[in-house]
Amino acid sequence: MVDRPHRPSDKVTDIVPMQPIVVQIAADHPAFPGHFPGSPVLPGVCLLAEVIEIALGDPGHAQALGSAPRIAVAKFLAPVRPGAELAVQLQSAEGKISFEAWQGPQLAASGHFEVVTRPAKR
Repeated sequence: MVDRPHRPSDKVTDIVPMQPIVVQIAADHPAFPGHFPGSPVLPGVCLLAEVIEIALGDPGHAQALGSAPRIAVAKFLAPVRPGAELAVQLQSAEGKISFEAWQGPQLAASGHFEVVTRPAKR
């Protein structure tokens, strides 16, 4: 488990960047043997699971995402290999929570979550 410092946000419409959270992808991750034998690559769904875990670890983002986070857009830009270190950055702006996963200087994935809209309190 990675120590993940959190910065709660009051509103997801404000630009609220979090410090990057660093995640080490285990060389013996169970997805690698079957994806792909001889040239292992972390499946996108596993990478997104890491991003979701980080987002839900922040109280402000967790509240904005609700109990069933929904990823609206995801782009996979570079393969993530066994033992990779990813720096995941989240940012709230314009009614969405964006993410980027960096592998050193290379952007491995990016996208954004849909934010849960709640009716105004009366």
